[in-house]
Amino acid sequence: MDAFSEVLSGVKLNGALFFSAEFSAPWGYAAPTSNVLAAMVAPGAAHVMAYHLVIEGGALVQLADGPFLELEAGDVVVFPQGNVHFMSSGKETTPPFPSYGITGKIKARDLTPLRAGGGGEMTRFVCGYMACDPFLSKPILTGLPPVFKVNIRTDRSGQWLETSILHLVEEAASGRVGSEAMLAKLSEALFVDTLRRYIAGLPKEQTGWFGGVRDPIVGKSLGLLHSRVAHPWTIADLAAEVGISRSALVKRFTQYLSEPPMAYLTRWRLQLAARSLESTPRGVADIAAGVGYESEAAFNRAFKREFGRPPGRYRGDHKNSSAEKG
Repeated sequence: MDAFSEVLSGVKLNGALFFSAEFSAPWGYAAPTSNVLAAMVAPGAAHVMAYHLVIEGGALVQLADGPFLELEAGDVVVFPQGNVHFMSSGKETTPPFPSYGITGKIKARDLTPLRAGGGGEMTRFVCGYMACDPFLSKPILTGLPPVFKVNIRTDRSGQWLETSILHLVEEAASGRVGSEAMLAKLSEALFVDTLRRYIAGLPKEQTGWFGGVRDPIVGKSLGLLHSRVAHPWTIADLAAEVGISRSALVKRFTQYLSEPPMAYLTRWRLQLAARSLESTPRGVADIAAGVGYESEAAFNRAFKREFGRPPGRYRGDHKNSSAEKG
């Protein structure tokens, strides 16, 4: 069981394409913040990651007050934290940009291409989003930079994804029944494929969660811990499963994740427990058992060390905070 697949299976990704454009230079596009985007395309989503797929031409993308990143056809650029960003035809094109009626098209879920710009060189792209639970996707989110890009035209699978998406965008724009549902699935597939390509392109010396996932020993360890989170793991059991000595496993795991396997497992268990306290009516003892604690008292102590409050108070504070926001 590989850790990346195991975490993704629990993240419950939900996404779709929400915008299609054909811009002629000079042009500029101010992407909505993740909160604004979520309100328009995924109400109630706790976290939204935006991405853009360049189909034709090129563009520059820039985080607010950050460096420029050059994009070419086939590039997918992702913003894992939902940062404010801008896309444009060149450095001479700077904010504020015209609205072009983009917000109205997004709200209307209109995937017909928006055509705008100054009549010069053409750039075509589609934009998508991925909604996820920030608790459950924390290993992925914390391992990603604010912005990154990969190119999907380097092999047949990426080319097939792009071709299929473009075909379905045309179908959705024409109103064909079921096109949006199929686009949502392809949007999720494109996002996962993009992450896989990002991992594959990391330097050999890369540490962190993604570097660990790619390592055969650490990756297998992570996969086991995530797939059997309630199992009464010991370092001896885990080392035996992956075929390495206990000391070697601890050293290698710590090299990548800056903490030993059992400390990582404890934090992940408590993250899952906190999410259950927020989103379910399950009792504390039931939640504790579900993440591998035989003793409710031991769970309470561990939870308080991690979050500064016992589980009951944590749940109450979350309810009060949600009521105030509502």
